[in-house]
Amino acid sequence: MNGAVPVPAVWRAPFDVERLRADFPILRELVRGRRLVYLDNAATTQKPQAVIDSLARVYGQENANIHRGVHFLSELATAAFEDARRAVQRLLNAPDPREIVFVRGTTEAINLVAHSFGRQQVGAGDEIVLSEMEHHSNIVPWQMLCEERGARLRVIPVSDRGELDLDAFERLLGPRTKLVSVVHVSNALGTVNPVRRIVELAHGAGVPVLVDGAQAVAHMPVDVQAIGCDFYAFSGHKVFGPTGIGVLYGRQALLEAMPPYQGGGDMIRSVTFERTTYNDVPHKFEAGTPNIAGAIGLRAAIDYLRRIDLAAMGAYEHDLLEYATEALTCVKGLRVVGTAAEKSGVISFVLDEVHPHDIGTILDQEGVAIRTGHHCCQPLMHRFGVPATARASFALYNTYAEVDALVGALRKVHEVFA
Repeated sequence: MNGAVPVPAVWRAPFDVERLRADFPILRELVRGRRLVYLDNAATTQKPQAVIDSLARVYGQENANIHRGVHFLSELATAAFEDARRAVQRLLNAPDPREIVFVRGTTEAINLVAHSFGRQQVGAGDEIVLSEMEHHSNIVPWQMLCEERGARLRVIPVSDRGELDLDAFERLLGPRTKLVSVVHVSNALGTVNPVRRIVELAHGAGVPVLVDGAQAVAHMPVDVQAIGCDFYAFSGHKVFGPTGIGVLYGRQALLEAMPPYQGGGDMIRSVTFERTTYNDVPHKFEAGTPNIAGAIGLRAAIDYLRRIDLAAMGAYEHDLLEYATEALTCVKGLRVVGTAAEKSGVISFVLDEVHPHDIGTILDQEGVAIRTGHHCCQPLMHRFGVPATARASFALYNTYAEVDALVGALRKVHEVFA
């Protein structure tokens, strides 16, 4: 492409991206007559053929409800479902598979903690600490709890670069602080937060911590024991798995002390009209028929990811982010929003006076898929004085050529609005 930023040899990490791209059939599709350039991975990632095949196999050969069934298909499905739980345990390095609760996604995981742990622990005058860069799913459940209990939210400020002020955070911790809930990687800025240090500070004040890992698990190793967090949540569809499946990790002692989130089948041990006895964790929090195929598909995605050299992947994604950042900042009138020293593969930007929705529409005509809007982070947009941004977000299958295509499409935006 004319005007493409030259790529120094040091940026070429030893990572066979073309071989991996062949595993994702949707990347061969045409959009508006052009080969798809998919840069909306923070919203959802694409699925490798192994995940697609696993879903087809479940419904075509193994479909049955799990637990309690004594027939062959039920036993097969139950074993596969519980194998998926153990796969998640290994992925997060959780001490015990009983600490892995299957939910619909990060949003439901946070709501579960807010309703079960929060209602048990938070009272009038108490405080919950969040950060200014949180997704709405890590704000609204806590607001609802605070309104119900007469508690209040305290907010960690974000610098102009998009980094948390840890000194301010330490000052926010006090005797009324009942929980800290913070994002691992910002979906709107790409900032990688120092979650281990955040946990250390919070635990020093006797405060438990929930980490929203929706944007982290697909891009870096996550070790909940090393982080030290009390809860960790992520969504399957952001880690190359199906939609409608997610994970809450919780310390076993906390989960056992928490009341159920929902009532129904499978979360009980015995029921009479006088009294119900609840099941053991994690089943106590998995009322009703779960997303069986989703959990098995997530297992396939985890297996796929674990076959990849994560160190090489991380180096490649880092180099791709650096390349894209330099290429985009060479576009006339473009300003990157969020320039933290530690970032994952997200670049949010504004372009002169062009509305982000117009940017996204024109890029779509060029076959380039990005996300535009407030990214479910309206308080963060207010902090940076913008109503919305355009956001390009990367995954392991994106390429330097796709960054060049993005830059070329942005030049089309200039032509339209010149």
